[in-house]
Amino acid sequence: MDPTKNAKLLAAARTLAQDIARHLDIDASVRLWDGSLVPLGREVSGDLKLTIASPGTIASILRWPTLDRMIQHYAHGNIGLEGGTLIDLGRQVSDPAVRRRLKGVKKAGLARHLLPFLVAPADRPGQSRDFSGDASGTDRHRGQNQDFIRFHYDVGNDFYRLFLDPEMLYSCAYFTDWDNSLDQAQHDKLDMICRKLRLKQGERFLDIGCGWGALICHAARTYGVKAHGITLSQEQLAFARTRITEQGLASQVTVELIDYQDLKGEWDKIASIGMYEHIGLANIPAYMVQVRGLLADGGLFLNHAIARRAKRRQRAFSARAEQKALQKYIFPGGELDDIGHTVSVMEQTGFEVHDVEAWRWHYAHTTRLWCEKLDRNRAKAEAIVGAPTTRIWLAYLAGCSLAFERGSARIFQTLASKLARGQPPLPPTRADLYGVRASGTGV
Repeated sequence: MDPTKNAKLLAAARTLAQDIARHLDIDASVRLWDGSLVPLGREVSGDLKLTIASPGTIASILRWPTLDRMIQHYAHGNIGLEGGTLIDLGRQVSDPAVRRRLKGVKKAGLARHLLPFLVAPADRPGQSRDFSGDASGTDRHRGQNQDFIRFHYDVGNDFYRLFLDPEMLYSCAYFTDWDNSLDQAQHDKLDMICRKLRLKQGERFLDIGCGWGALICHAARTYGVKAHGITLSQEQLAFARTRITEQGLASQVTVELIDYQDLKGEWDKIASIGMYEHIGLANIPAYMVQVRGLLADGGLFLNHAIARRAKRRQRAFSARAEQKALQKYIFPGGELDDIGHTVSVMEQTGFEVHDVEAWRWHYAHTTRLWCEKLDRNRAKAEAIVGAPTTRIWLAYLAGCSLAFERGSARIFQTLASKLARGQPPLPPTRADLYGVRASGTGV
């Protein structure tokens, strides 16, 4: 680029950042493409820096101001972050006082500062790994379920090892103390699920969407059940089978590559941990009918699922730009239900709901720890899946943590029984859950 034009664009970018900084006033800086820093607050003490690689990046976003375009520039390093994670930046920017101050930014001034970029050459971001088909899942057919799951989970076991705990648990941990390690919290989650289901020696236990097999192995090893897990991920299936063999549980634990819709049999206790988000809103009634059909009379079902806030009017969650991006790059076919609708469909299907517990802050903490761990292992992740995919996953985990902190995302564990005459198979109080820990032989 001509040095004179570059100097004018640098001056415009500095002035723009300084104008925003007067209202933003956060502990961060902007580093422009020439290496110069513009503080975004009056007292910047940290190392957090938002980086912009070129004037063409600003020109590109200005001409195509979409979330997808910003994601692509971030994925390919044209927009970056140093000295912290997106959680650190997001917490500051989402502060109510900061948001109020930002309303004072004059649009006319912003337009004047941005005007030089309208005639500057725009950089095209590169391509990133995304789902090639219809990621919304609106008109999904059964065969697509496996495509959706494999896109997300078959990114590779070695990648997931970089931020998960040794047990490879990819769902909300349970912190009996906020200072507990992720490893401890995930172990406590497994045990809480088993205790809520009141697993007993010899019972038949099904895990729908068993992941890498941690829950079925824990339930068999600690509570003596006969456990069966199902998944649609080849990577998870191979890992789970190896784990079962290594732990000497082949006589108690089995795992199968099958869609829940094709499963037949009967189980005393059923868990679905982090799988409900994959089935699609339109399929929830049929899903509940299928689960109830697999459950023995007097059996218990625990549904552990991320949820959205209930809306005054029902509308497609996938219509939002954030959800479309999530489906395109991370979770094709994924949709979130609200807890009221989940409970309603459960009751309509013939379940009796006994307990609903919110774990929102547990998942905010879990996803923050995942994000920080992946950030520490960034170089290893980039060697496995490439820099663009690594950056997208860092943004995804950070966004999840912030969403749970703000309350725009929630998570609930819902315990229900197959509605039948007589007393449900539960003790009179929850003392066994939150009092004395399970002995390891069931309750």
